[in-house]
Amino acid sequence: MGLEQEAKQWMKERQKSMITARDYQTRACGTAIFPKHQAMEYLALGLVGESGEIANKVKKFIRDGAAPEEFAQKKIDLAYEVGDVLWYCAVLLDELEMDLGHVMENNLQKLADRKARGKLGGSGDNR
Repeated sequence: MGLEQEAKQWMKERQKSMITARDYQTRACGTAIFPKHQAMEYLALGLVGESGEIANKVKKFIRDGAAPEEFAQKKIDLAYEVGDVLWYCAVLLDELEMDLGHVMENNLQKLADRKARGKLGGSGDNR
């Protein structure tokens, strides 16, 4: 089996997970180690750092390209970084005493409302 097919199989197996947002947030918080007196600062900086890692990988992909056999691995590498971003979001929301699942639902409702009003484009929080 080639690398690309192995990567597709790996991703397919991982996509079968039926973990809930609540379960993910609880389990993520169980792995959190940081100074509690600076929780928001630490988590916000970690979130930005991990997001920057995604941006840097994409930048290098644009600059260097990738052979087909390398592309599958690059997607996996990006997925790992997205997982790190998700961890920081989940733990930050817990520190804010908010539920990840509720935030996900509210975000989708906000976007559906914007779409219905033709306001997906543009800028500003209250469009």
